Amino acid sequence: MTDSNTSSSRRRFLALGGATAAGSLAGCFGLFSNDNSNQVGVSLSDFRGSGPLVESRGQPGGTSIKDLPPLEGELTVYVGGGEGGLYLDLLKLFEQAYDGFSVNQRVEGSSSLANTIIEENDNNATRADVFMSVDAGSLGAVANAGATQSLPSEALNAVPGSFQDGDGRWVGFAGRARAIPYNTNQLSPSDIPNKVSEFPNSGVLEGTMGWAPTYGAFQSFITAMRLNRSDDAARSWLESMQNHGITEYGNEFAVSNSAADGELAAGFANHYYSLRVRSGRQNAPLDLYFTEGDAGALVNVSGLEILNGTQKGELAGNFVRHVLSSEAQEFFATRAFAYPMIEGVPPVGGLPRIDELNPPDIDLTELADVSGTVELMRDAGVL
Repeated sequence: MTDSNTSSSRRRFLALGGATAAGSLAGCFGLFSNDNSNQVGVSLSDFRGSGPLVESRGQPGGTSIKDLPPLEGELTVYVGGGEGGLYLDLLKLFEQAYDGFSVNQRVEGSSSLANTIIEENDNNATRADVFMSVDAGSLGAVANAGATQSLPSEALNAVPGSFQDGDGRWVGFAGRARAIPYNTNQLSPSDIPNKVSEFPNSGVLEGTMGWAPTYGAFQSFITAMRLNRSDDAARSWLESMQNHGITEYGNEFAVSNSAADGELAAGFANHYYSLRVRSGRQNAPLDLYFTEGDAGALVNVSGLEILNGTQKGELAGNFVRHVLSSEAQEFFATRAFAYPMIEGVPPVGGLPRIDELNPPDIDLTELADVSGTVELMRDAGVL
């Protein structure tokens, strides 16, 4: 191991307990009241998750639900993906908060629902008011088909420009960063290059890494490499990594677990899988490393858009603002270990804040070209 070639700022301990907590406030938050002094039937503790990574967090900043107009009426939301039902749990909390608010939801894969929305829009038969998706590419496909309305400026202003559509047609509400989970008994941060293009040339990483090429997040990573560099560069990198010796897994949680177990020295995975491992195994020798300015540092987002044809634009806009409230952002940070999109809510586990990461300069809308990536990966013998 050496200490010469990388900045320690790119390595972050997966600390137990909140990084910016001022002390435990669990149980100190009462029911909210909105501007009209109507009691809102939830508290911050209803939104917040639990476990060692969440303990001792302070009160989140940003715009609170109590400072927003109440949600009133019935909204139809198409939910693409949803993190194992987590998004539906959030919708239920909003319904619990307001007696006069209810949600009709349809849950399918994000690409499938994007196609449905585009077809409905083409036929002037839009049935949903809002599209809530785990994938920026599907949001971009709907936006590029002209099936969206403008989002409220209050929502767009709360989120960094790199995590929303340049024309204000969709906005991110939760982020997931590509990262390198590594075993701290086998590697130090200085062993890991800060560019994924250098990994096939790293002797210490030869035959020690794992990936999950069938996983959607990995394919988005390769799509970002195509956008950030070229198709030829992505194909060459895939072939070089195979020649370097790499073990295939079915998913990225397995990659992260294997790094914690010492079966791998390191791997490729979204950041939150390591947090989930550490949440259950506090002493696991596992940490995260973030590359800089390349596909290995991609930050993809889940996001929202208001659909063309809705007759409930004001309610839909207010709903989007609720998803970007401090309480909802705390929900994503502490239950999904996702990156919050607003400044006032820190990520869990001592992770760098999202504005401290160095993702590639690409338009997330262009991540929609998954089919081109799958074809390239087949050509390279990865799939």
